[in-house]
Amino acid sequence: MVGAASLVACSSGTAAQIGSTTGSATSSPSVAGSATTSATSPAAGATTTATTGPAPAPTGPALPAFTPWSPDANDVDPAVKLTAVQVVEALLTHPASGAGATAARQRLAALGQDPGLVDAVLGLIGTTGASIAEVVDVQYGGILATSSSVLVVMRVRTQAPDGTITQGGTTVDVRLVSASPRWRVTELHPAVPGPAVSPLSAPARQVLASSRITLPPASNADVLSGQVHDSVLQALLTLSASHTIGVSVVRSGHPTYVFGTGRLSDHPRGRAFDTWQIDGHAVVSSATPRSLVVSYMQAAAAAGSYNVGGPYLLPGFTYFSDATHHDHVHAGFRT
Repeated sequence: MVGAASLVACSSGTAAQIGSTTGSATSSPSVAGSATTSATSPAAGATTTATTGPAPAPTGPALPAFTPWSPDANDVDPAVKLTAVQVVEALLTHPASGAGATAARQRLAALGQDPGLVDAVLGLIGTTGASIAEVVDVQYGGILATSSSVLVVMRVRTQAPDGTITQGGTTVDVRLVSASPRWRVTELHPAVPGPAVSPLSAPARQVLASSRITLPPASNADVLSGQVHDSVLQALLTLSASHTIGVSVVRSGHPTYVFGTGRLSDHPRGRAFDTWQIDGHAVVSSATPRSLVVSYMQAAAAAGSYNVGGPYLLPGFTYFSDATHHDHVHAGFRT
């Protein structure tokens, strides 16, 4: 079943859910103006002249230019990820004239994907204004011979008609099946972090305040929800003493079950986190030193993880490696 959609909006360092529905989302950009008519107020006896022209541009900052995401050449199957991201970009990046579900369906149809996917993410699609999705990371939730889960981690900026820009974001679990000439998207599952709670534990507050741990919007909201175990948070703090960490997924936005199995994942239980970047180096990149990734995996085990997955198989029952974990380091915890 597709989970309820949510888009985390961030303002002054806080996060909150601003939409919810059944399903998940995607999109494409550029702000367009509309024509209006104005009249000059005349002096007594003067003739009124009507002029027509473009509406004044919204005041304030503009949305950044849209840069389409491209996969790393070292990826297991770059085409699978690219298909997933293009659907998400088509749903969440659009000009003001492209707002709303009808325009989103048209963009999906133009990609050769099912327009009905929009129904899963109606809570993410604005009805007015422009929007742009900025991809933080794209990792596998699972990849098999004929099916895949791709987790698209993103920040989303929306601009209201008055020019006000809201920054938020989400993670979408995109499900695909193999097809010709390209993989076909079948489901969209947006992250559902849950509402923020107070008070938070000391480790949660420390993780949120750390300049050495970068949390994308959905993961940030996961910590604010109080549903991430302190064992996970303490391990992040321990690892951040030696590394700067780019987190991709914590609790929400990840498949409920280990992909292709009936085994419950540690992620939805708040007992795991995934790292896509270590000291500024992407795990998936061939340019990233193997020694850096290996030492980080070992440090995650030393910090209490019983189940560490990554691109390299290390000796010992604690470690595992497969195609799914070629692009990130997974750390799972028992409590």
